[in-house]
Amino acid sequence: MDSVEECKEVFERFDTSSKGSITTNSLGDALAACGAKVPGFKVRDICDSYKDGAISFDEFCKILNQVKSKNTFKETIKPIELKKKVNVNKGSEKSSEWTTHSYAEEEKLAFVDWINFRLSKDELLLKHGNIPIAEDGTALFAALRDGIILNKLVNDSVEDTVDERALNLPNDAGKLSIFKIQENQTLALNSCVAIGCNVVNIGAQDLIEGKAHLCLGLLWQVIRIGLMAKITLKDCPGLRALLDEFETLEQLLAMSPEEILCRWVNYQLNKVGCKRVVKNFTHDIKDSEVYAHLLVAVCPDDNAKGPIGLEPLNIALTQVQDLTKRAEMVLDNAEMLDARSFVRAHDIVNGNQKLNLAFVANLFNMYPAMDDVGDFEIIEETREEKTMRNWMNSLGATPRVKYIYEDLKDGLAIIQLFDKIQNGCVNWKKVNTPPFKALGGAMKQIENCNYAIDLGHNLGFVLVGIDGKNLHDGDKLTLGLVWQMMRHYTLAMLTHDGKIMKDNEIIKWCNNKLESAGKTTNFKSFKDSSLGTSRPIVDLIDAISPGYINYDLVTSAETDDDKFLNARYAITMARKIGARIFALPEDITEVNPKMIMTVFACLMSVGFAKDRK
Repeated sequence: MDSVEECKEVFERFDTSSKGSITTNSLGDALAACGAKVPGFKVRDICDSYKDGAISFDEFCKILNQVKSKNTFKETIKPIELKKKVNVNKGSEKSSEWTTHSYAEEEKLAFVDWINFRLSKDELLLKHGNIPIAEDGTALFAALRDGIILNKLVNDSVEDTVDERALNLPNDAGKLSIFKIQENQTLALNSCVAIGCNVVNIGAQDLIEGKAHLCLGLLWQVIRIGLMAKITLKDCPGLRALLDEFETLEQLLAMSPEEILCRWVNYQLNKVGCKRVVKNFTHDIKDSEVYAHLLVAVCPDDNAKGPIGLEPLNIALTQVQDLTKRAEMVLDNAEMLDARSFVRAHDIVNGNQKLNLAFVANLFNMYPAMDDVGDFEIIEETREEKTMRNWMNSLGATPRVKYIYEDLKDGLAIIQLFDKIQNGCVNWKKVNTPPFKALGGAMKQIENCNYAIDLGHNLGFVLVGIDGKNLHDGDKLTLGLVWQMMRHYTLAMLTHDGKIMKDNEIIKWCNNKLESAGKTTNFKSFKDSSLGTSRPIVDLIDAISPGYINYDLVTSAETDDDKFLNARYAITMARKIGARIFALPEDITEVNPKMIMTVFACLMSVGFAKDRK
């Protein structure tokens, strides 16, 4: 395959149950789809090693690498035409023969450019020489080693996620111990999870060792989340103009960023009289004609570097037939808008979907150029909805959840998540999968939703007055179900003798831990007003990991601003010691008992893990 991502796409196509594995029966077809046609008897020999009949993605990659490396299979492997420059990262000498991975050079260069651009004015990074990152070789992966840049990039994508006062910084000699580096990387990973990244099979050590395919995959998730964050009605009410006559705002909210950006491009093309219609960011943009007209459409009249004229553009497009030269011309115009990010000429000509999507998203964020559509009620995502969405996406919901009430209507994402929070609880034979036909498709989706409700009942959820029809209709009751799933997932980390801990048991453990560490703080319930100061949380972190808290940074919490600072610091430090916290600072300052419970439960889980060591 050209990249790990493409291999992953093939794997997910054969992972029909969305359980993170394919069956041995589909292995041969999956290998063939990756360009490795293996004789049936050889496939059966391989499958004999998997008695449970399931093959994970990592195992699949190992098999694929083995198959392609064996000379005896040479004649059966169909050559794949390389579309882009690929580097190979073999890992350390201690690594097994299966740890060879490839990564795309153009993606590495694009991410280097973006990081250098977004963090170019960061005084800390400039002081320690972290920025700018060189484009050559493995400089990017070396720059990511101490975890500082990744934490900074998370904040660039989602502001205030990381309290940067908690970062471990190099000493005057530029040195940082491996222990401090691991803490930074643990914080970075847990912060990535909090904003909705899926970091399964990525650990702090992988980032420290600079495993290229894992570093690039995580960087893309963080960058993508930041790029897509403002493609919303709240940030750009003019998006309403992209709806067809009979479409609703809810349908717009449910569209993927790719769909919205395609519509936005077509809207802009229509404004300048271009008849092209874009359906993707691969084949449809290769000749640069779309980009050429798009830049004309969004260029402000008062652009500091001058206008991008339509007539000279049409003449140039007629005269220049070489696609690479056309692409360079387009990028020169993008430079006039200070929007020359992510793509180089060959990325346009080769139709690199990931980088072209990023280019267009960045252009939209800079120059949305949407007409006024008048006043209307904007459907804005609540803080609780955002938290639940990030939690679902962090578990690998496929496709990604963008708007809870629309994206869960067919029941599939909910059922996937049930299987993740309680492994093996789903009978996939009962699940209806797409495509859903126009006639009868809605009933199939409602059947899925009813099955999801049954799964909730099986786990002891309280689901009074909610059925599959409510989920399918996008009822607000959906959020109640998702919350109970998140609660079950969180408390499952605290099972004792097969029983899940109750709230009063968590409170008792926390107070005992605080008292044994000589702390004076305590609380009686998750509604205790003292929790709004964050002091009990900070003290518990210090009780679990003595000496971690810098009490000079903890305020007296007399003002709302001080309370926010304490809450952000508490959440950051909790993530730094290994707790996967999804709560936001406002959840603590406003004493949201549901989310505060998850904070203490996650800290208790970390405490259990440390006690076992």
